[in-house]
Amino acid sequence: MKVCIAEKPSVAKDIATVIGAKVKKDGYYEGNGYQVTWTFGHFCTLKEPHDYTTQWKYWRLEDLPMIPPQFGIKLIDNEGVKRQFGIIEKLVSSCEEVINCGDAGQEGELIQRWVLLKAKCKVPVKRLWISSLTENAIREGFEKLKEGEKYNLLYAAGSARAIGDWLLGMNATRLFTKKFAQQKTVLSIGRVQTPTLAMLVQRQKEIDAFNMEVYWELKTLYRETEFTANIERIKTEEKANKGLDYLKQNDFEITSFERKEGKEGNPRLFDLTALQVEANKKYGYSAEDTLKYVQSLYEKKYVTYPRVDTTYLSEDLHPKIPGILSSMKFYERLITPILAQPIPMSKSVFDDKKVTDHHAIIPTEVLPTGIYAAEEKRVYDLIAKRFIAVFYPECKVANTTVLGMVGQVEFKATGKQILEPGWKLVYANDAKKEKDKDEEKLMPEFEVGEKGPHDPKVHQGKTTPPKAYTEATLLRAMETAGKQVDNEEMRELLKENGIGRPSTRANIIETLFKRKYIEKRKKNIYPTQTGIDLIDCIENDLLKSPELTGVWERKLRQIEKGEYDPAVFKEELVKMVVDLTFEVKNSQFRRIEVVEKAPDPVKPKAKKQVKEKVSPEDLDCPKCKSHKLLTGKTAYGCGNFKDCGFKLPFMVYGKKLTNGQVQDLLEKGKTRKLKGLVSASGEVKDAKLVFTDMFDIGLE
Repeated sequence: MKVCIAEKPSVAKDIATVIGAKVKKDGYYEGNGYQVTWTFGHFCTLKEPHDYTTQWKYWRLEDLPMIPPQFGIKLIDNEGVKRQFGIIEKLVSSCEEVINCGDAGQEGELIQRWVLLKAKCKVPVKRLWISSLTENAIREGFEKLKEGEKYNLLYAAGSARAIGDWLLGMNATRLFTKKFAQQKTVLSIGRVQTPTLAMLVQRQKEIDAFNMEVYWELKTLYRETEFTANIERIKTEEKANKGLDYLKQNDFEITSFERKEGKEGNPRLFDLTALQVEANKKYGYSAEDTLKYVQSLYEKKYVTYPRVDTTYLSEDLHPKIPGILSSMKFYERLITPILAQPIPMSKSVFDDKKVTDHHAIIPTEVLPTGIYAAEEKRVYDLIAKRFIAVFYPECKVANTTVLGMVGQVEFKATGKQILEPGWKLVYANDAKKEKDKDEEKLMPEFEVGEKGPHDPKVHQGKTTPPKAYTEATLLRAMETAGKQVDNEEMRELLKENGIGRPSTRANIIETLFKRKYIEKRKKNIYPTQTGIDLIDCIENDLLKSPELTGVWERKLRQIEKGEYDPAVFKEELVKMVVDLTFEVKNSQFRRIEVVEKAPDPVKPKAKKQVKEKVSPEDLDCPKCKSHKLLTGKTAYGCGNFKDCGFKLPFMVYGKKLTNGQVQDLLEKGKTRKLKGLVSASGEVKDAKLVFTDMFDIGLE
C-alpha cells in the first residue's frame, strides 16, 4: 500500500479521485493500492522554550539568551490535529511507500517533513510536485513522481528559516519586553516584522521632518501647447513677476523639435507580490485578502500555484500555451488575434534560468464557471488579462520633445502619442474608465526657427512631502529591501535580497496591525507611537535594517540552492542573538507602552444602509460573463442566448423573484433563505436558491 499525504482534505479528495482511491474511510481515502490522507496546515511546530527547561518558562532577563543545544519539534496542542495525526501515523507505520503530496513550496515541504519525522517514517518517500490541481496536472505528476531526497535542500532552508525565526523572535521579544516594556505589555520583535516596521517609521520621520516650500514657475502657451521654463524654481513671487514682464517683451521661437518612435514593453506575468500590488492599486484589496482569493482560485483549479516569486514561465510550457489560450472562452475576442500566429518563444516570458520551483501565476485550461464571489472574479480577470497581454505585440509610441526660447529663457514641452496600441488593446475597456494618464495631448508639428506671439504666465506651486506607504508600495519595498525600483529587470535582480517571502509578506503586515504597531487611514499605512518608540529603542542595525535583513534572506535562498551551509547560518544567528542580548542588557533604560486607541465618542445610531438595487439588465450574464441580460416574456436571458443558453425564469419554485433576489443570484450565486418554496415533489420548504454547475436553479 502507498500512502499519499496531501496538504488539506479538498486536495486529498482531488488526488484520490484521479488515482482511483474512491472508498471513503475515517480520515483517508482508499483504493487501487493507495491510501490518501491529509494534514490541515501546520501539525508540528518547534518546541517552545519551556519544553527544553522549566527555567525558560518564566520571562527573566538573566535567563537570556535561550539557545537550545538541539532543536526539537512537537505536535500542536489541538484535538483535531492529534486525531488526524494518529491516523497518518498508523497508515505510515504499515505502508511500503509514502508519497508527499504537500503544497509544492518551502513551507509545504516543511509541514510534511515534520509530520513524517514525528510519525517516525522509515519507508521510502516520493514527492508529487505540481503547479496546478487540474486532473491532467495531478495525473501527469503521478506519472513523474520525484525522489523525496531531491527536496532535501528545500527542507533544509525551511528548517533554517524556522530556527532563525525562533532564535531571534523568542529571544529578542523577551529581551525588549523585559528591558523596555510597561507591565503586561509585550514588545514583539521578528526577523522580517521589525525591519518592515522600521521602513514605515523611517518614512514617517521623513514626512514629519518635511518643510513645505512655495515656489514659482514661468510657463507660456504657444500654438495651444504649454511650455515650462527650463530654469531652477523661483523662490520669490517678486522675481517671478519680473521674469513675466521680460517674457511679455519677446516672441516665442522654436529651437528644437524632436520626435522619436519607441516601444513600451509588455507587462510581466504575475508573481504573488505583483498580483497583490495590482489588486491593492486597482481594487484596494489587502495583501492578505488577495492571497486568500488567489489561493481559492488555485484550489478550484482555475489558476496555477500562487505562492511564487518569479514572473517567468519554464520553456517546456511553450507548446501548451495555445491550448490554454484556446480554453479561455470568456476572452475569445482578445485571444483570436494571438492564435492567428505561432506563439513566440520570447525570453521575457520563457526562461528556465529564471524559474525555480514554480513558474509565474497563469490561468489553467479549466473554464472558470464556478466563480461567484466578485473579488475572485476580479483577481482571475487580472491574471487572465496579464497572461493574454504578454503575447500581444509591443505598444509603439512617439515621444516628442520641443525646445523654445523667449529672449534668453529656454522653454520645454514634451508629449507622447500612441501609434500602435499593441498589448494595451487588452486593457482598452479599463482605459475608458480610467484614462491613460501617461498619454498627453497630441502636439502640433513645429518647425525650427518659427516664432510668434505667446501667452506667458506665472504658476505657483509647493513642494510635497514623501508619500506614506500603501500596502502596494510597502510590498514592493519589502521585495526590494527598501530600494525604490521601477525597472522590472532591476526588480528581478533585487528579489534575492528582498525581506520575507511572497507567501509570508501579507501575514507580516497583518501581524503589525494586530500588534498595534501600524494603522491604516484610508489607503495609507502609518506607524503608531508604539511602533515608533519600539524602533527608536532598537540600536542594532541587524534587527531593523531592510538591507541587512535582505542579506539573511539571500543566505536562506542560497541554502535552498546548496550554496550555503545551514550550520553556518545557525552559528551566525546564535552569535547575533548573544551579541544583541549583551548590547540591550547594557543599554539605556526606557519604558514603552502599547497605546490603545481612545474609544470613539458615542454617536447616534446610523440608519441601516440599504443595498443599491440594480436592474437585472445592468448585470452581466453569470455563465458567459461577456453579455448583459435581456428581459423576455417569462425569463431573463443572456444577450447572446443563441450561443450561451443562459436563462433565469421570473417564477422559481412557486415564487416570483424580486430584483434584489435576482441581483443576489447573479452576483453571489445564491439568495438569502426564502420562505415557502415549493419543490418538484410538492414539498413546501424554506431554502436558499443557488446556481448549479450547469447554471440551473437548485435549493440549498
